[in-house]
Amino acid sequence: MMEKTLKMESKKIDFYYGSFKALQEVSLQFHLNRVTALIGPSGCGKSTYLRCLNRMNDLIPSSRLVGEITLDDMNIYESGVDVVELRRRVGMVFQKPNPFPKTIFENVAFGLRVNGVKDRNVLSEKVEISLRQAALWDEVKDRLQASALGLSGGQQQRLCIARALAVEPEVVLMDEPASALDPIATQKIEELIHELKKNYTIVIVTHNMQQAARVSDTTAFFYMGKLIEVNATENIFTRPKYKQTEDYITGRFG
Repeated sequence: MMEKTLKMESKKIDFYYGSFKALQEVSLQFHLNRVTALIGPSGCGKSTYLRCLNRMNDLIPSSRLVGEITLDDMNIYESGVDVVELRRRVGMVFQKPNPFPKTIFENVAFGLRVNGVKDRNVLSEKVEISLRQAALWDEVKDRLQASALGLSGGQQQRLCIARALAVEPEVVLMDEPASALDPIATQKIEELIHELKKNYTIVIVTHNMQQAARVSDTTAFFYMGKLIEVNATENIFTRPKYKQTEDYITGRFG
């Protein structure tokens, strides 16, 4: 039964920056309509791993990946894979909100235009749908032509989520999406993640243990480039199998 829901999978991947091995034999599965949290101390490889899932690390000279990552059984590192199309299917939201210095409307429409959508009615419809999905429509519908840079930090981050959703991805990667936000804005992002998982596969990197416990179905603990343990979130936080995991979640290090 679970097999049909498998959306992405990494199989024993190693990742190098030059001669430095940042990830070692990481095998992990991501299922449809599930949120997976990647946790671990700074520098443990969780963000590097996240960026492997949509080949963001390709932009770093002398980086290379050994192993296989599949999206619907397609190896995304095979030669001939259209990386632009891959990044449409596997969208990304970064740690700091990074809206373009354009209007709110044009921020959300950006990816659609890149993908060749020109019809104004289609753009307007998709922009509204995406802003609704990102729980932002009611706050900005009367100022779509205002600069996105005038929004609050939390609104900017939801705008970036809307921008990622506009091109209809299948997987959404989030790299500490609430770390720059205040508690109220953070709560909105977390509520949004709960809503979004009805339609997407979500992978979130977070350094906030309570956040991982609140938003994820599965939690994966990374330490020094290795995946130490992965399990249902409740089990990781109440019955971890390994002492390293227990030490980290109880605050003994990290």
